[in-house]
Amino acid sequence: MSDNSKKLRVGVLGATGMVGQQYIKLLEGHPWFNVTYLAASPNSAGKKYAEAVKGRWSMTKPIPTSVENLIVEDANIVSKAIDKCDFVFSALELDKDATKKLEEEYAKNNIPVVSNCSANRFSADVPMILPEINHSHLNMILIQKKNHGFDKGFIIVKPNCSVQSYLTPLYALEAKGYKISRVILSTMQAVSGAGYPGVPSLDIVDNIIPFISGEEEKSEKEPLKILGSIKEDKFVNAEGIKFSAHCNRVPVIDGHTACVSFEFADRNNKPTKEQILKIWKEFASLPQELNLPSAPLQPIIYTEEENRPQPRKDRDLDKAMAVVVGRLRECNVFDYRFVGLSHNTVRGAAGGGILNAELLKAKGYL
Repeated sequence: MSDNSKKLRVGVLGATGMVGQQYIKLLEGHPWFNVTYLAASPNSAGKKYAEAVKGRWSMTKPIPTSVENLIVEDANIVSKAIDKCDFVFSALELDKDATKKLEEEYAKNNIPVVSNCSANRFSADVPMILPEINHSHLNMILIQKKNHGFDKGFIIVKPNCSVQSYLTPLYALEAKGYKISRVILSTMQAVSGAGYPGVPSLDIVDNIIPFISGEEEKSEKEPLKILGSIKEDKFVNAEGIKFSAHCNRVPVIDGHTACVSFEFADRNNKPTKEQILKIWKEFASLPQELNLPSAPLQPIIYTEEENRPQPRKDRDLDKAMAVVVGRLRECNVFDYRFVGLSHNTVRGAAGGGILNAELLKAKGYL
């Protein structure tokens, strides 16, 4: 029996887009998963994958030979995927209502959906997973199946591509009992976050765009669900913490940066800088305990140089799956401030989705 015959069969929806391409790149040679099904828009359907992405393959490595001759199917025709894959990664580029409906259709047809899309992030029974923080939210899957009459299918989503750059370091402190009450953050988000062809060059070169549609709302609301809990079969948002976000598009290819100021709820019992650094250095969670293939060995990497982290120098650390943090210092208004960086198309997109799928497999959901 070949190695691939032992792996779970994976489908990628939206396979020709930027995130879909990143999935295909990262899944090449994966020890647990093997890409067997590709789907995209009707314009790409019926073509070999190499033909469908001709002239717009954006990865730094060639198209894997294992998928270049796979025929791309129409993602809207769910029946095409049945019996060809054990679950799918969703990187669909449809409007929210269409995405939500289509992902539910896959789940109804016994195909679990691990989604990068925002359409189901606030669905009442869909877990929005950042594995180092809220892996226990996978418990909602059984409730979701009951609510919708799903058998083997279900939907989970990952959060916005910038969230882990600031939320993971904050959560590490909360996990040690240091409750945080207020957070003000400014994100500097790479152009790859807008997909391909993305932001026109005449808009972004020599420029900063201080608006990304919907991004500030996501940055402020998604952490509340992630930090929340399940009570009486429902998600309950975290209370006592507020986020205020400014989101900017900057002329960087990959890597979302966040400048963060935060305040502790109990300002008379806050950790010292040395204690915070120790907490970050020692932080690990279930993905590390399970030794998941895509998990960073050290989820939070602190860099001592006063001018770091920098996207070009630090975004690829630890398989591009770590959050790189620097410039921890006292804040004149709140308690402390820092700079966080994460790779938006790896950890923030396809790599984060793959880590979610690895967690699902390790916990017996796949």
